[in-house]
Amino acid sequence: MKHWICSIIMLSISTLAHAIDIQSDTIYPKVKLETTMGNIVVELDRKRAPITVDNFLTYVVKGHYDNTLFHRVIPEFVVQGGGLNPKLEEKPTDKPIINESGNGLSNGLGTIAMAREDDPHSATAQFYFNVGDNTRLDPSKRRWGYAVFGEVVEGMEVLEAMSMVETQINTKLGWADFPVKEIILTKATLLPRQ
Repeated sequence: MKHWICSIIMLSISTLAHAIDIQSDTIYPKVKLETTMGNIVVELDRKRAPITVDNFLTYVVKGHYDNTLFHRVIPEFVVQGGGLNPKLEEKPTDKPIINESGNGLSNGLGTIAMAREDDPHSATAQFYFNVGDNTRLDPSKRRWGYAVFGEVVEGMEVLEAMSMVETQINTKLGWADFPVKEIILTKATLLPRQ
C-alpha cells in the first residue's frame, strides 16, 4: 500500500513537472534568488531529493516566492523564508510533501532544506539555509530529519550577511528571531539549462 501511494505521488509530481516546465530532465537545476541584500544561486539535487526539488521548483515557477520575507534568522543556525508576504500574511500553499530527509544529504553549512512542523511530512513552501553545520537536523534511527535538497553555489557572502542582521520578536505574529529591517526575496528564477 505504501509503495502504491508513493508511486502515485511520484507520477503526479512528474506530470506536474512536465506541465509547468520545471526542467524535469535536469538532475541539478539552478535557481537564482534575488534579495534586498544581494543574490544567491542554489544548485538543487534532483537525484537525491526528487520530490522536494520538484516541489520547490513548482513554487519558483508559479512566482510564489517573489516578494516574500526571510522571517527567521538565527546566527550560526538558519535563515528561513518562503512563507510570508511583506504584510506579514502567510501565503497559500499546495499540499505537504513526503519527507526525503534520509537521502544522504546533510544539513551542513550552505545547504538549503525544507522547513516543516512537528509532523515529518508537513513541508510545503517554506525553506531554510543552514548557516552552520546543523547535523542535529539530519535523521537518526529514532526520528525524521529535515530534508536537504541543494546547496548555495554563489552568494554565500550574502547569506552570511543575512545571518548577522539584528532580530526581534515580531509583536504582530509573536515570532522570535524576526529581522528588525525586513529582508525580502524579491524574485526567484529557475535558470536556463547549461
